[in-house]
Amino acid sequence: MKVSREQFLENRERILEVASKMFREKGFDGVGVADIMNGAGMTHGGFYRHFASKEDLAAKASEASMARTVEKWREQGQSHPDSALATFIGHYLSERHRDSPGEGCMLAALASDAAREGPEIRQCFADGVTSMIESLESLLPGDAGAEAADTRRTAIATMAELVGAMVLSRAVSDAALSKEILGAVSDDLQTVCHSH
Repeated sequence: MKVSREQFLENRERILEVASKMFREKGFDGVGVADIMNGAGMTHGGFYRHFASKEDLAAKASEASMARTVEKWREQGQSHPDSALATFIGHYLSERHRDSPGEGCMLAALASDAAREGPEIRQCFADGVTSMIESLESLLPGDAGAEAADTRRTAIATMAELVGAMVLSRAVSDAALSKEILGAVSDDLQTVCHSH
């Protein structure tokens, strides 16, 4: 049975969504192509009509996930310019985000995995990190006297602190320590909202 171009694109999008979620939950090596295709409600045989390899799928799923994140941040910044950064920090460092890696930030879930992957995935993460930093820069409070380099440096440090806090909060088995990590970093970053 011939699949229409529209159906082909819908199937591809569904594979990307399922793969993105499964990779964030289990890591790049923790899930196979058959699992992803099964999760998308398709047969394993159809995979290669959409992607050249699992690495190709991982890169494209990561790219799509990070692009959605950047778009969400931009929308938040446009709809709530005065409180966008504080709201973003609160959502990012929430227990809900910590407990739902499959729904959360690709960087917090997979950055350490990506560091051990091939050049295609690493380039995808470099591009995604660059876009996320630029998006975060736009959420920082404006200061006519601030140099562009200072704003970028603040955005990079903020991004690293957010991702690092989420990674550590997920890594520890002590619930109180996990919550303490999120709270300490949230408190620290809230000063960025008011001092930049």
